[in-house]
Amino acid sequence: MKISLDWLRDYVAFDLSAEQIGDILSDRGFPIEGIETIGKDTVLDVELTSNRGDCLGHIGIARELAAALGKELMMPKVEVEQSDQDVSEFVDVRIVEPALCGRYTARVITGVTVGPSPQWMRRRLEAVGLRSVNNVVDATNYAMMEHGQPPHAFDYDKVKSKTILVRRAKNGERIVSIDGTVCELNDQMLVIADEHRPIAIAGVMGGLETEVSDNTTTILLEEAHFEPVCIRSTARRLGLNSEASYRFERQVDRENIEWASRRCAQLIVQLAGGKAARGMVDVFPGKREPLTVGMRISRVKQVLGIDVPKDKVMGILTSLGFLSEGRTEDLVVCTVPSWRHDIYREADLIEEVARCYGYDKIPVEPKIHIEVSRPGLKEKTLGKIAAFLNGCGFYETVTVSFIDKRTAELFGDTAAEAHLAVQDVSQKHTNLLRQTLIGPLVSVLQSNANVGNTGCRFFEMADTFIPSDKADLLPCERLRLGLVMEGQFRELRGVIEGLVRRICLADQLIVKPADLKWAQAGARLFIGEKELGIAGLVSPETAKVFDLERTAVCAAELDVETLLSMAGRIPTAKPIPRFPAIVRDLSLIVDESVRWEQIDSLIRQAAPAELESIEFKGLYRGKPIPNGKKSITLSLRFRDEEGTLRHEIVDGYQQAVVGTLADQLKAELRTA
Repeated sequence: MKISLDWLRDYVAFDLSAEQIGDILSDRGFPIEGIETIGKDTVLDVELTSNRGDCLGHIGIARELAAALGKELMMPKVEVEQSDQDVSEFVDVRIVEPALCGRYTARVITGVTVGPSPQWMRRRLEAVGLRSVNNVVDATNYAMMEHGQPPHAFDYDKVKSKTILVRRAKNGERIVSIDGTVCELNDQMLVIADEHRPIAIAGVMGGLETEVSDNTTTILLEEAHFEPVCIRSTARRLGLNSEASYRFERQVDRENIEWASRRCAQLIVQLAGGKAARGMVDVFPGKREPLTVGMRISRVKQVLGIDVPKDKVMGILTSLGFLSEGRTEDLVVCTVPSWRHDIYREADLIEEVARCYGYDKIPVEPKIHIEVSRPGLKEKTLGKIAAFLNGCGFYETVTVSFIDKRTAELFGDTAAEAHLAVQDVSQKHTNLLRQTLIGPLVSVLQSNANVGNTGCRFFEMADTFIPSDKADLLPCERLRLGLVMEGQFRELRGVIEGLVRRICLADQLIVKPADLKWAQAGARLFIGEKELGIAGLVSPETAKVFDLERTAVCAAELDVETLLSMAGRIPTAKPIPRFPAIVRDLSLIVDESVRWEQIDSLIRQAAPAELESIEFKGLYRGKPIPNGKKSITLSLRFRDEEGTLRHEIVDGYQQAVVGTLADQLKAELRTA
């Protein structure tokens, strides 16, 4: 924001250099990016944060400077010569979209003569970076740079009806802006229209058809308040960024629009002659009561670490335009001025006190003492999980919490309509909160496959969101671990089993078949009686949606809270075995329906205590295995802690195992 010191003196008296003014403003939170001399004037380039729209005009900066210097703010005296005709004879206003337009005012000025502006006005406008157009347009620009409220002047005779409508644009409507841009409009944009067509893009730019020209004699003057997000999105979509949109995006003073309208009308009459019709059309559907915010003096000390006297606090707030009242010795209640949209809580008032009292008064220690807390069990366990998966070839990824309808329907347990959703103009489709991590991770796998990265393995630890059955309750937000990889399901199972052993030590992973709508073969995973999660081989139909049908894709989702509940156990040290083990490999022919879980369970029941481990080795289908059968190869490890086992003893153990499997599962020992 460029500020002319010559112009600034109209509102606050000072006899300081540009550098001194710059230091004062910088200390108050308005850094100076540059100082430039233009003719006899000096211009400060002031950096403003997005929440200080009240300072996007010389009066806003003057108000801050006056408070700092203890001076009085000198507002312009506004008197407008009016005609005998009432403004209602010229124009009527209807706000069709009150949610997007909080206030709209209109004045009519007749008998104007459009021509060049006087030298003093051209000089001031050019100093702050605006070119002179004509006296009417220059008056509106001058008013905007003075108090920050952007007005717009229409050629009244080019407006085709008496009624002005503030409405959404219709899909397919067009308007040519005053800079010659052909704008394609849609129903997410707000326009100013007569009864026939749009005449301006609300808050952004006027239309070429109704712009003020040398032949204009009657002015329709607009001053309004528009919803900031709507103005910002419209300006971005159309690529039309203007001084007006810049200010509307950062809020304007809705309560001060009547004064701003009179001031702009005064400038137009002063420069172009004519008279303003009596009165003003003022449609104000969003009138609000003044906001009051309380602040505790004791809280000021807690936050800032210094004592600020109560009378000093009251003086600072009063100088900034807050109506302050000391309710108790500790409590100050302030009525927030209409131009300060950024003040709505106690911390905001404390910040005002801090920046005006002086950040330099807050003591600075030569050393910063930081106490590092030791990581807790949760942090350690999450680190172990990530490290283990990294060691298994998995890369950690971070996906957004929102998914599209397609992903929700493919992987969610409920219909897409049952997902929690947000309405966002920038994300019309990807607006559902995920209920599972598998869908987003499969999308990551697809993105890598599209650029030639094959054999990928990814994991993510993040929250999922399951809606509550009761409407007044928040969703169930649960930390999950998602895994996806290209390869065989038994490889993924091995990773999960290793993870369970790493985190939960001696607990055994139990795999039970389950129907998962996205999986060709699915399973539910348990640790003892506790359900850990799900895993499966992605079905060809699901893989085809993501262009992954050329490779086998496996996925799993585990409940991290379950892992955390079993973490932290201290491992038991075991001595190195003194006696050798005997390993027997068996190939069994079983029915196709037989599951590994059944085989594992029966072997553990039939085998003696000397059975040390069971290991799955492989699966085979084909000749000479009969149809409807499969061959499973497994390895049994036997060891006696008290002495060396003999093979004839292990033969007995093996016969007991094979006999049990033959009786219960009709298994046959494969010999060829």
